[in-house]
Amino acid sequence: MKNVAILGSSGGNLFNLGGKEPIKLLKEILNQCETAGINVNAVQFIGAETSMDVAKESTKASLYVLRDQEIKDVFQDTLKKTNKEALKEDVKIADKIKAGEVDGLILMSIDPEYANKHAIQAAIEKSIPIVGTGGSAMAIVGSKGGNVISTSGTTGTTNRTRAISFVSSLAKHWDMKFRPSFTSTIENSARETGTNPFKRINIKGIMTASLPAFISLALILALSKIPMFAGLGDVFDILIKALPIVLAVVAAKQISDLDEVSIVAGVIAGCLSVEGGIIGGIIAGIIAGLLVQFLFVKFVQLRFPMTTVNIFTASLAGIISGLIVFYILGPLALSAGEFIKYAIEQTISFNAVLAGMLGGLLIWPAILGGVYHAAILPIVLFEMERSGFSFLGAVDMVGLVVVAAGINLANIIFPKDKGSASIALPGFLINMGFGTFVESAYPFMFSSKLVFGGAIFSAGLGGAIVGLFDVRGTAYLPTFVAPFASSNAVGLIIAMVVSLLSAFTITALANKFFSKSM
Repeated sequence: MKNVAILGSSGGNLFNLGGKEPIKLLKEILNQCETAGINVNAVQFIGAETSMDVAKESTKASLYVLRDQEIKDVFQDTLKKTNKEALKEDVKIADKIKAGEVDGLILMSIDPEYANKHAIQAAIEKSIPIVGTGGSAMAIVGSKGGNVISTSGTTGTTNRTRAISFVSSLAKHWDMKFRPSFTSTIENSARETGTNPFKRINIKGIMTASLPAFISLALILALSKIPMFAGLGDVFDILIKALPIVLAVVAAKQISDLDEVSIVAGVIAGCLSVEGGIIGGIIAGIIAGLLVQFLFVKFVQLRFPMTTVNIFTASLAGIISGLIVFYILGPLALSAGEFIKYAIEQTISFNAVLAGMLGGLLIWPAILGGVYHAAILPIVLFEMERSGFSFLGAVDMVGLVVVAAGINLANIIFPKDKGSASIALPGFLINMGFGTFVESAYPFMFSSKLVFGGAIFSAGLGGAIVGLFDVRGTAYLPTFVAPFASSNAVGLIIAMVVSLLSAFTITALANKFFSKSM
């Protein structure tokens, strides 16, 4: 196994591109090294509170080193004193290099004339490979005879892209196999490295992560109904068009998480896929994410400067995927989306009361069976893409959130035992205040068949009323706000009250009269 040492500082330009968070920056490098089978056995990093371009000797700074395979902040004082303390680590690392315990160096905005002079001199004498960023510092190292095999500026780079570049160059120099990690979770990325990127395509995850954009749409719609905020109707129209962009960005980042590179590629792809609706946005984002990973690796292998790698990867991945959707897949995606919406509308128009009742009766089994986020939520979002609210969204609010609130309220007022009220109160407050956390009703539903059946019955009853009044709405909003983000506030309020009272009554009766037998 090859051993490397990491030397550097928070730098000037680097400070604004990850250098101000030393531990996060260093852990990313450690992660990519572990993925390649390279061991990091020494770290000396000076982190200042401001960019080194404007830092003074009195600027507060910290020294980060490697202790027991953990990055630790071991010294804090002025930059002048921190540099002096760093010299001690510099000497230790130089001794390791001379002893043959370090096979390569990773440098970032180092000080080759003072804080890192001993280690750099030792590296030059041993002719070990050196990679790094920081134009002027790397030029000095090269001019002194350092074996610099890869150097780059920091503009346009991120912690992850720099780390991948460093490790790729060293791995190629040592003829080692290296598959960069592109996952968003640093702790798990080494384990997931080499996984087929197509396996990271998760439509359910993309749509769930994009939910805040749809909720923003619903909130703007609700505000636009207030006379003094009527002008927000134009904002609503803009947000409708922005939904494919949001989905494209989320998809690109989930598939290939290279921070700003993936985000920019997703934005470009999303902008070009707006006419394809949310399906077009998802497709464009998926293609962009796959291309980001492919192009990034190829450009690094070709030894392009890291700034160029990032720029080319983001722009080309975004443009290519966006144009594919714009010219080829967009019309098909739009047609598919329209067909789904048409099928939903036809089902509701056939018998809205029956549709609402069935939706309500099935919504609890769906969420308990893990089908909700895979089937119901996407349909809700497809409906919201057109008008900002949804038939199933109203059923969701009435059948899940309000029913859970009714069950919790009953256990607050008529608790089955002494501990029930303390469990139910937080759940009820979240149900009403945030329009979520329906799982809070699970303990009471699972402990009583009558309460469980009452929840399904109440959801079906509320769904039928939603259909009766032809209500469109959304969940994930504060319960008291939901009616104002619906097509029929009065109808939704009636459905909510009936569902809540039904769930409340059945649960209260179960607690008081049937707790022993049920």
